Amino acid sequence: MFKPKYPPQDTAPAPTAPTPAVYSPAPYVPAPAPVPSAPASDRPTVQLTPGSMLALAAGGGALVLVVGAVLVSMLLAVAITAASVAVCAVTVRSILKSDRR
Repeated sequence: MFKPKYPPQDTAPAPTAPTPAVYSPAPYVPAPAPVPSAPASDRPTVQLTPGSMLALAAGGGALVLVVGAVLVSMLLAVAITAASVAVCAVTVRSILKSDRR
């Protein structure tokens, strides 16, 4: 029952030889001429002076502090809400338990 059943040897198909692939090279087509690049812009580049670097660092630090304060206040609001819900649940449970007695 658990042994595989193989077909008899004389019914197996004969192996066929693979046909070789024929190589036919494509004709050579030269690449198109490169397009000239656009001329350099006449706009001035942004140059960071020590004062502007200091202002950029101060602005980044202020942004980090503001985002941190907002995230901490949101976490605090969630914690206070969870604590008040827990106190309400204990109070309601106590009231329901005292009514049954």
